[in-house]
Amino acid sequence: MVSTDWKTDLRQRGYRLTPQRQLVLEAVDTLEHATPDDILAEVRRTASGVNISTVYRTLELLEELQLVSHAHLGHGAPTYHLADRHHHIHLVCRDCGDIIEADVGVVAEFTAKLRDSFGFETDMKHFAIFGRCAGCTAKKTDGEPGDRAADQPRPPASAQ
Repeated sequence: MVSTDWKTDLRQRGYRLTPQRQLVLEAVDTLEHATPDDILAEVRRTASGVNISTVYRTLELLEELQLVSHAHLGHGAPTYHLADRHHHIHLVCRDCGDIIEADVGVVAEFTAKLRDSFGFETDMKHFAIFGRCAGCTAKKTDGEPGDRAADQPRPPASAQ
């Protein structure tokens, strides 16, 4: 279970749980993978006076205090989630935008290879793999007749 004793967590680090910090933490917890704009919208449901700069400053502090973590799941703004959740990688569907959390153990062989070959220690909490989820793959293969042909590799131009 996720710890939501943010007051104690912040006090142990020399900070207090302000209303804005609590609202941002609650929004991150509720939304799971949310951009600062998403978090602002959630916070404004109960506190209309909060602005985007407050959200950004709060997220920055909460990340420094290791209460939240971010990942880049596309070209836009980073998404935030609670840091005390298990370490995971993000599988992002390019079609529907769903995010699947996978335990970092599924890439253990890959990260070991990077460490052995390059001496590179990976930070998997910021890692995202893009592709197509099972639901969208099923829709694509069960879809219109032309869909399967579009998925087939095309021969090189010289072979046409």
